[in-house]
Amino acid sequence: MRDYAKERPEHTEKYVGENDLFLEIFHGHSDPGQSARPPLLFVHGAFTGSWMWSKYISHFTSAGWNSYCVNLRGHYKSRSMDFTKILFEDYLEDIRLVISEIVEECGTPPIVIAFSMGGILSQKLAESVKIAGLVLIDTSICRQVHAEAPYRDLALRMSGLVVPAPVRDEQISTDETFEDIEFQRKYLSMESAKAFSAFSFHFGGGISIEGEKITCPSLVICAVNDESDDHRGLATARHIGSEYLGLQGTTHTGLLVGQRYYEAVSRIMVWLARFDGRQ
Repeated sequence: MRDYAKERPEHTEKYVGENDLFLEIFHGHSDPGQSARPPLLFVHGAFTGSWMWSKYISHFTSAGWNSYCVNLRGHYKSRSMDFTKILFEDYLEDIRLVISEIVEECGTPPIVIAFSMGGILSQKLAESVKIAGLVLIDTSICRQVHAEAPYRDLALRMSGLVVPAPVRDEQISTDETFEDIEFQRKYLSMESAKAFSAFSFHFGGGISIEGEKITCPSLVICAVNDESDDHRGLATARHIGSEYLGLQGTTHTGLLVGQRYYEAVSRIMVWLARFDGRQ
């Protein structure tokens, strides 16, 4: 199995806060003209960790972006915790803490790039915490978007004490090879049922987002396989006043670790160009 996490650029690591959040810091190869750029903060989704950004990171460091990858409490190499007690609000506090750490270290708030559960967490945080920009990759949707573009034939499920890791017993997907899926199988872990239930419509949840409070530049990227996917993506972008890209024929996890991941990366790079030379 090819372990993409072991192919990432050299980086530094540290633990942050009382819950020992594992933070990885990748230093960009920049020239003096890029010194005014804000750093990037990558926020993973449910069941995963900073390893999920393994294919992404080298592209951003090569382009001169300093990048931070957070691991929420209990995830990947962060200290193990009791997932039966962790709340959605706990994860919000984790991201808030890391943003404060970055501001103290860099003197400026980061651009947040977030996936899935990390996307709904980052939207909620952006209502009240200053960030330089926001990129949402196949984000979990909010209540307002679900009201406009609901999931059809949704079978509600009981969440239990924890949500087990996805089995991923398929051999390939539309845009993922067997190797891509094997990589995820190695690292996927359980998730907090309380946190998951708060935002997942499969468990009767849903987080409200006050879109007018998110005033930073933003970009929404979605995996699109049918008209309803595109409808939800466009509704999310409208709700927060964002630019939008729907990538036809891609999958949720494939946007990060699949064979077409660079299509998302290249669009983010174009969007990030607006920050060059900002003070």
